[in-house]
Amino acid sequence: MSQQKIYYPEDPIPFLRLVPMGVQHVVAMFGGTVLAPVLMGFNPQVTLFFSGIGTLLFIFVTGFKVPSYLGSSFAFVGPILAVTGGNPSRIPFALCGIAGAALLYAAAALVTMRRGPGWVDRLMPPVVTGSVVAMIGLNLASSAVTNAVNAELTVGGARDFTRLAIAAATFLTAALVAMHMKGFLRLLPILIGVIAGYALSAVSGMIDPRAMERIRTAAWAGLPPFQAPAFSLNALVVTAPVFLVLVAENKGHLAAISSTMGRDLNPHLGRAYLGDALATLLSAFGGGTPQTTYAENMGVMAMTRVFSTYNFVMAAAIAILLGLCPKFGALIESIPNPVLGGITLILYGIIALMGVRIWIDARVDFSSHKNFIVAGASLIAATGLGVRGLTVAGVNIAGITFGTLLAMALNLGLSIGEEPEPAAVPDAD
Repeated sequence: MSQQKIYYPEDPIPFLRLVPMGVQHVVAMFGGTVLAPVLMGFNPQVTLFFSGIGTLLFIFVTGFKVPSYLGSSFAFVGPILAVTGGNPSRIPFALCGIAGAALLYAAAALVTMRRGPGWVDRLMPPVVTGSVVAMIGLNLASSAVTNAVNAELTVGGARDFTRLAIAAATFLTAALVAMHMKGFLRLLPILIGVIAGYALSAVSGMIDPRAMERIRTAAWAGLPPFQAPAFSLNALVVTAPVFLVLVAENKGHLAAISSTMGRDLNPHLGRAYLGDALATLLSAFGGGTPQTTYAENMGVMAMTRVFSTYNFVMAAAIAILLGLCPKFGALIESIPNPVLGGITLILYGIIALMGVRIWIDARVDFSSHKNFIVAGASLIAATGLGVRGLTVAGVNIAGITFGTLLAMALNLGLSIGEEPEPAAVPDAD
């Protein structure tokens, strides 16, 4: 079998092909982008709208050179809940904390643009960035499995076996399309897998009737319920420091994309930070969640080898329409959990292995006890805490956040007296 063609960031894609490919990226990001605001008490329609706006802003700021989709960041779930206490009336204070994190993130971006990414490379060498990317995939693993089976992880009746069959059919359809389909259809494994799983769910009666009723009653058009931030010093203190996690995530994502694409995106790191920071700031001023480059969409790129930024312009336009069209949003939201489980089993596995690939391409020396400790301890801590996180003095720290900070702290502490590791340069395919 000949090697699949790579579409680079600057490569145009015909419009008729671009639409389904954009939809595929929307499907990939939808679960996480909608789940995060639900967990935080934010409005999902507002979040979808600003994820599209933020992605367009990111693409323009990076000069169409960095392929990424921006969705809701889970790193902020704990701090935001610490600010709001689950009370929706306190969301404006949380928005103030998000805006503070965005401003610190923008400052880091300007430093990176002015002085280069060297300081980030010293703070987050490949052993750290690979760990961060891997722990993102591993932290999401429980979500994929529970969606495919059930929250109790127990198969005890016909309905459970039906869920497993739908998840398996979705998984196998996407995998076989990616491996054996020819031509354009080979670029749509996620979308085709979801369509097959949804059809099987409909035939087997696994689509929630309430979801179908929401589709029927949802309006075709409507503005999201925007809201503005309100100043809170406590929210700033609790939330703003989380920008460090976004710095690590974005660097790890760029390293993973660079490794998969065979092109070094590190020179664009400062602009990537700035695009993400401005998107988060704009979202905060309108009532949306903090944003980050999305690992799910990295998984789609790795699977399809399509890195064209025009793909994300289309996905962003579709997300904006979702934010302005509650009926379309209700349709996407009606996708049954087993379908999402079958798809994310592939995507989250790819994300975890992209972290491993960062280590391989950067030739991280795992005969070094320091590297073993940095990677191993942070991965185990992050995966063990998972989405529940660690609560300290009433403040919840998500597993990914804790693991990221632990990896950076261990790397710095254990590197005293050592020569700094060289920055990762991805091997060309």
